[in-house]
Amino acid sequence: QVQLVESGGGSVQAGGSLRLSCAASGYTGSIYCMGWFRQAPGKEREGVAAIYTVGGSTYYAGSVKGRFTISQDNAKNTLYLQMNSLKPVDTAIYYCAADLIRCGSLYAGNYNYWGQGTQVTVAS
Repeated sequence: QVQLVESGGGSVQAGGSLRLSCAASGYTGSIYCMGWFRQAPGKEREGVAAIYTVGGSTYYAGSVKGRFTISQDNAKNTLYLQMNSLKPVDTAIYYCAADLIRCGSLYAGNYNYWGQGTQVTVAS
């Protein structure tokens, strides 16, 4: 079992920045890939970014590339998402997730464990 707990959400003006954190516990050695997803009201959950836990390769959705940065601190079992130049369209609940089998995909169905989510609101 893997437990994931997000933090760092909040409200910010357009153009501002936030950093999300995701603390992992349990059988963290079994995690192959970590990802960030988001879900806005009335919309499907979409992948934002992912990182290969061993090699550190990163993957981004086109809508956030150049603005968001995913990173990890393996010693602390913590995943981060630095979000810069935020836009109102980035408003959503952000979730971190763990994939035990593969990496490189931002398809939510591939991920095995999920956090409870943290709200990000960007005001215009």
